[in-house]
Amino acid sequence: MRDAWLTIIGLNEDGPAGLAPASHAALADAKTVFGGPRHLDLIGAGDKGQAWPVPFDPTPVLAQRGTPVVVLASGDPFWFGAGGSLMAHLTPGEWVSHPAPSTFQLAANRLGWRLEETICLGLHAAPFARLRPVLGKGVRVICTLRDGSAVAELSAWLATNGHPNARLTVLECLGGPRERITPGLPDDPIGAPVSAAIEATDPGLPRASGLPDELFQHDGQITKRPVRALTLSALAPRPGEVLWDIGAGSGSVGIEWLLAGGARVEALEADPARAARARGNVDSFGLSHRHRLTEIRAPEGLERLSRPDTVFIGGGASDALLARLWDLIPPGTRLVMNAVTLETEALVLDWSARQGGDLLKVELSEAAPIGRKRGWRAALPILQWSVSR
Repeated sequence: MRDAWLTIIGLNEDGPAGLAPASHAALADAKTVFGGPRHLDLIGAGDKGQAWPVPFDPTPVLAQRGTPVVVLASGDPFWFGAGGSLMAHLTPGEWVSHPAPSTFQLAANRLGWRLEETICLGLHAAPFARLRPVLGKGVRVICTLRDGSAVAELSAWLATNGHPNARLTVLECLGGPRERITPGLPDDPIGAPVSAAIEATDPGLPRASGLPDELFQHDGQITKRPVRALTLSALAPRPGEVLWDIGAGSGSVGIEWLLAGGARVEALEADPARAARARGNVDSFGLSHRHRLTEIRAPEGLERLSRPDTVFIGGGASDALLARLWDLIPPGTRLVMNAVTLETEALVLDWSARQGGDLLKVELSEAAPIGRKRGWRAALPILQWSVSR
C-alpha cells in the first residue's frame, strides 16, 4: 500500500537472506526498526533499531505514526505475533505485511505432519495448562516456548498432568544455520528460539459435559456431575457467547461452559475462599484468559460485566437478584437456575408462573452401603428453571 507508514516483516533464522526485495526496500527506507534484540541483531539494525519494551507495548510504534517504520516479527506476524497486537490501533491503509514461513509451518514440514490436523499454540508467554483442554490420544501439538529451560518444565508438566507417555520433539532455530531437531530432551543447553512438538498417547479430558467431581477442588459446594451435565445442556454453550456464572462456587459450571465451546465467563462469587478455589480450578484447566471472577455478591457489580448471552444462578438466588437481572439482561438471553432449598424452589415457582420457561425436577439416587448390603441413597432434589428473557 503506497500510503502505509508501517511495514511488518516476518523474519526467520536465515536473517536478511530469507527476505523478499520489498522487505529489503522497507528496511532501507525505515526511520526506525522495532523488534526483539535477536531480530535486530539478525538484520544488523544498528542505530535504527529499537527493542520492544517488556512487557510488550505498541505505544512507541504508534508514537511514530506517519513516518516510515518497520516492525520485525518471527515468521508469520499474524500467527501468535506482533501483527495481531498492533491491529487494534491501526486502520487498514496504515500498514502492509510481508510474512515469512511460521515456526509452525517449518516444524510441520520437518516432522512430516499435516498442519491442518495439528494444534498450534503459543506458549512462550502462556501457561502450559493451555494444553490440558486439547491433549488426548493421537493429538499432535506444535507450541512455541519461552526459552530452553522451558523444555524441561514442559516435559515435567506433561508427566504430572496425565500425559507421561507423550512423545516430545524439540526444534531449535528452525530455518537457520543453527537448526537442530531432537527427539526427547537434548543433553546440552538449548538455543533460542525453541519450539516443541507433542504427540499425545494418553487419554485426555472427556468431551461430554459432566466431568468427574474429583477434577475440581471444592468444599462440597459444587454442582455435582449428573446435575452439571443437565445444567450444561440447558445452558447450551455456543461459540462467541458470554456466560454470567452467579454464585460460582468451585467454578465447575463456568469451566465446562468454556470447554464446551462458550467464549467467555464473567463469574461472581462473594466468598473469598471459594473465589480463590475457583480461580485455581480455572487456572488448572488453562482457561484463565477466558474467565474473569469478581469477588462480590450479586446483584452488586452486574452493571460492570460484559453483556451476557446466558446466565446461570448456582447460588445466592433472591427476588432482588432476579428482578435486577430481568431489568439488565438483553431480550433473548437464556437464564438457568437450580433450586435446592424450599425457599428457592418457591422463588422459582413464583417467577416461572409469571415469566414462563421450562421446569425440570431432578431426583437422583446412588448405590451406597447399608451394613453388608447396598441400598439407594437419595440426593437432595433439584428444581431447574430454564427461561429466555
